[in-house]
Amino acid sequence: MSARVRTVVVTPAVVRAGLLGGVASASGIALTATSGWLIVRAAQMPQILSLLVAIVAVRTFGMARPVFRYWERLVSHDAALADLADRRARLYADLVPLTPARLGRRGRADLLTGVVDDLTEVTEASARVTVPVLAAGVAGGLATILTAWLHPVSGLVLLAMLLAAALVVLLSVRLESAAQDDLGAARAEVSRVAALVADHAGELQAVGGTETAMSWVEDAHARVRAATSRQARGRALCAALVLVVTGAATLTAAWVSSRSGLPDPVRALLVLTPVATGEVIGVLTDATRAYARARASARRLEGLLAQDPAVVDGGGAAFEIDDVPTVTTRDLTASWTGARPHLGPLDLDLAPGDHVHVSGPNGSGKSTLLAVLARHLDPTGGTLAADGTDLTGVPLADGRALRTLVDDEPHVFASTLRENLRLAAPIDGEGSDPDDATLVRALRRAGLGAWFDGLADGLDTRLGATGRSVSGGERARLAIARALLSRRPLVLLDEPVAHLDTPTGAAVLQDLLESAEGRTVVMVSHHDVGTDGFDRSVVLSPPKEP
Repeated sequence: MSARVRTVVVTPAVVRAGLLGGVASASGIALTATSGWLIVRAAQMPQILSLLVAIVAVRTFGMARPVFRYWERLVSHDAALADLADRRARLYADLVPLTPARLGRRGRADLLTGVVDDLTEVTEASARVTVPVLAAGVAGGLATILTAWLHPVSGLVLLAMLLAAALVVLLSVRLESAAQDDLGAARAEVSRVAALVADHAGELQAVGGTETAMSWVEDAHARVRAATSRQARGRALCAALVLVVTGAATLTAAWVSSRSGLPDPVRALLVLTPVATGEVIGVLTDATRAYARARASARRLEGLLAQDPAVVDGGGAAFEIDDVPTVTTRDLTASWTGARPHLGPLDLDLAPGDHVHVSGPNGSGKSTLLAVLARHLDPTGGTLAADGTDLTGVPLADGRALRTLVDDEPHVFASTLRENLRLAAPIDGEGSDPDDATLVRALRRAGLGAWFDGLADGLDTRLGATGRSVSGGERARLAIARALLSRRPLVLLDEPVAHLDTPTGAAVLQDLLESAEGRTVVMVSHHDVGTDGFDRSVVLSPPKEP
């Protein structure tokens, strides 16, 4: 899969925002320059009527700057938010074929947070980078034209200032990009080491490795401090260079205007114009920081999206079944990386209503088998069929519609109990969602009847971070209720009670098997908790090397 994540997006809305920002910045430059003219001219004590035009101009520019700036913010943020909504929908659609085999070893929450943050950085570049650059170009161009009209040599000075500032901006982009890459790698190392130490704190303490582990954390933080210091030095250098360029241009403008023979008020205007223009240019150093962050985020997203999916849509004719199918595998092999086999060869027959427990040593391919059955991973050899139909040759959505998956970390959404259940239930032929009675019945069949009866708000109870907390056993049973609501014939369980105590785990599995109602259930597990209710066990062996 090829992917190109655009960092700089120029749309009509962004151009409008840039022009509005340019008018706002030009108003600021004109305000400073006109104020200088007015002060010097007023010091000459002319008739007050001769100053009215300048006084009105100062007031106009003073009011125009915030008005146009506010208008620019409305247009630019509206464009950025519209772009974010569109890109986020397309990004999630692009991630679906990569799930779960190509998403790395990060936790789902960490991965989603990283993707959301990276996409936000990329889309905000239009408001933080494109608009300020356009605005500075418009304002600088208008200031140069006006200055050249009054005094051509001063116009050349201002043009030279803008060119020098452009070189400073390019230098800032280079320094920020280099520092951003180093800082990103350092922060990723801190997250990796911190998670490693926190997850294995008990084991490290048992073997006396706590001190060594803490030194890893300190080294990682030292890398962050070093990268941050380099980034700060680069930013300070560029900010100083902008001031140097502004100061040099101001002094040069003062020198050439003093020999121009122009009236003192005009000379004051010419001298103050580079000062005001320097304030506009100074904003670009912030834009370079946003650009560097957006480029780094875009590279991370491209690296994620550029991977080939682990499963390919078979295309073929639609595949529909009216009952629980017979699922068979013959000489089935599969690999996550393609470098070596992770499963098989395996012959397996799953008759309708079979309850099969799959076990085996680490690396024998238990989770790989579930991934193949769930159509998350294509076989590298052999066949996978349902009622004699090769599932790799049917539309991917049809193949996945056969199964529901319950793993060891079922997700609870920060929403109501009703919405946490409705997402798994199929919509009926009339396009209606399941009624509340159906949802409650699934909860009771999953062993959550007493828990539900204790909820004051019933199905309207909010769960997750913003509502009622859910224990491990309740979370597992909630996942089972979803599986029952899905009405899918093949139920796949991946260590569903791994984090539960033995009595609770056994009770959860007993409720699930009793509620399966003729469905085929396949569970992989490292232990035999709750396996009494299964019809048979299949023990996998490590895959054979070719």
